[in-house]
Amino acid sequence: MNKPQEDREFVAAPAPNDEVVMAHDKPKRARVSDAVDPDESAAPRERDYLEGFLHQKPAEGPVGGPGSDLQSAVVDALKEIYDPEIPVNIYDLGLIYGVEVDDEADATITMTLTTPHCPVAETMPGEVELRASSVPGIRDAEVNLVWDPPWSPEKMSDEARLELGML
Repeated sequence: MNKPQEDREFVAAPAPNDEVVMAHDKPKRARVSDAVDPDESAAPRERDYLEGFLHQKPAEGPVGGPGSDLQSAVVDALKEIYDPEIPVNIYDLGLIYGVEVDDEADATITMTLTTPHCPVAETMPGEVELRASSVPGIRDAEVNLVWDPPWSPEKMSDEARLELGML
């Protein structure tokens, strides 16, 4: 019983009476016309599915300012930076005194360090600036390092105090 090549089924081990399919025989090519639509009842897909998206206008409103999405994105980015000696992020540690984002998408971060002789005094402000400027939508970031008021453990969040066993 010889089957045409298109109708042959490939099996792992043929039965004793089956015709052996040679390795050089190629399987039937897939055709678009052979595809079965699993959901015929669905609405037909429009050709240009990005049309509505491309004509959508951006949301109006200020880019920056207190409570803006950019400001909270910068704060979230700063919460990913940890002090190398303390297992708490610098935001919860109280080292960030202020995060401002203006209407031009420029971020200004006011921060301090635990002490002027902190081992990361030279690198931490640069890391904060780099992390803030990497937030999508931020055009430029500037870090102002201040020593007044000096940092104290009272500036830490409750989560940081709990992490350090101070509560």
